[in-house]
Amino acid sequence: MSDPARRIRLLALDVDGVLTDNAVFLGLVDGRRVEFKRFDIQDGLGLVLLRGTAIEVALVSARPSEATALRGEELGITEIIQVEGARKVPALEALLDRKGLGWDEVAFVGDDLADLPVLRRVGLPLAVANAVAEVRRAAVHVTRAEGGRGAVREVVEWLLRARGEYDDAVARYTGSREEQAAR
Repeated sequence: MSDPARRIRLLALDVDGVLTDNAVFLGLVDGRRVEFKRFDIQDGLGLVLLRGTAIEVALVSARPSEATALRGEELGITEIIQVEGARKVPALEALLDRKGLGWDEVAFVGDDLADLPVLRRVGLPLAVANAVAEVRRAAVHVTRAEGGRGAVREVVEWLLRARGEYDDAVARYTGSREEQAAR
């Protein structure tokens, strides 16, 4: 699997069910609708490990949510695509055109039926452990971890190890942390 991993220049992620455990908490605060989602911190650190590599990250969600935008911004992800309904392919295609990337240079992690059209186009289709059967069948690799429970971290480590870049990514991360502590 190292050859497909070496071609990847964009890791695109579904959000609900991949970066989250599929839970959405809705409520009212001062009469305003408020939505909360649970994001896994280790998944976030995995995405931070991609900084300084040739792999960019995009969040691609069929359910617009301020919580998704906040998490993406917190992680420094600039490509946050939120479209109504299951129209991820045209939205992702526009991003690829803008960046000059081909579908074969994209890894996509999905979990549910709305992800199938994207998984069928990308060079490296991936699924989380708790994905629906159709998505698992469309994937070339299924994580051991469930969505929102370390699956994204697993994918990032898998990609970086396949590319021979994992140790350098960890050194960059820990080195920057040591530099900050020394200040």
